[in-house]
Amino acid sequence: MTPEQFRQALAQQGFELSDKQMKQFEDYFNLLVEYNKNVNLTNITERDDVYLKHFYDSISPAFFVSNLKTNQSLVDVGAGAGFPSIPLKIINPDLQVTIVDSLNKRIVFLQQLVEKLGLSGVNLVHARAEEFGSRRAKSRESFDLATARALARLSVMSELCLPLVKIGGKLIAMKAAKAPEELTDATKAIHVLGGNVDQDFEFQLPENDEERHIITINKERKTPIKYPRKPGKPSKEPIS
Repeated sequence: MTPEQFRQALAQQGFELSDKQMKQFEDYFNLLVEYNKNVNLTNITERDDVYLKHFYDSISPAFFVSNLKTNQSLVDVGAGAGFPSIPLKIINPDLQVTIVDSLNKRIVFLQQLVEKLGLSGVNLVHARAEEFGSRRAKSRESFDLATARALARLSVMSELCLPLVKIGGKLIAMKAAKAPEELTDATKAIHVLGGNVDQDFEFQLPENDEERHIITINKERKTPIKYPRKPGKPSKEPIS
């Protein structure tokens, strides 16, 4: 997907990108590739692949979740090189973004990226998700929306993300072809953590037809204070 094809594809979804926004994506790509020479942020570095598999894919939740077009607060857990929250921020500057990542080298990259792109309303946090959403953390149940991409299986992702979402908010889980299986396995965890599955939006990426799922989970009740458990335990012993 060339930059111009990227622009046209988003226009078909109702997002008309300005020249400034296109320049921000160009700068994002250039910094990502340059930084990746010294710090492993991604295995995807070819321009057309980055625009499709990182930029377009990251924006796809906004095709289905109208809240991402407003000025709500979004926490992105384990964003790595900024996906999906930074592309979502570029198309909607009013979105208030907090990125949580456990590796400081990725936070350093994101600091440079935010400065390069001239973004405001982006908070970068070096922390484990289990600690960021713990019972005494100020961030607990304080966000309108939470999202994650390639973080963990849905049962684990739910334990790391749902404690951060306020009642009435949503978890937006980005998944691939195994989403239905993960959703079945995560049913109990989602319920225990105070969530309720809203919808599973299935679509295919343009050009390569890779299957994608955007699963939305409503936060209906407070998360029990025992969750999230200590760092490492959610992934070793998923709620089942």
